[in-house]
Amino acid sequence: MARRCELTGKGVQVGNNVSHAKNRSRRRFLPNLCNVHLMSEAMGQSYAMRVCTRALKSVEHRGGLDAFLVKAKSADLSAKVLKIKRSIEKRLAA
Repeated sequence: MARRCELTGKGVQVGNNVSHAKNRSRRRFLPNLCNVHLMSEAMGQSYAMRVCTRALKSVEHRGGLDAFLVKAKSADLSAKVLKIKRSIEKRLAA
């Protein structure tokens, strides 16, 4: 399973462990991913997603999943969430 946020696209970063003697060894910085169920008010159901904690804070700040997805860039979203975004936009347009 990919270590990537489904809402923001945040993934694994790489860097160095640096010792006191300045010895460097490669390491990975993993995103803080959580399995959550987010409720869509337009669709009237909840969706299971694997998102980072920063995305959860952004969803709450924007006023819910629907408002977040309307403003989100389609390039950052996973295929599953992109389908949800399209169905929400259809529901809001009607």
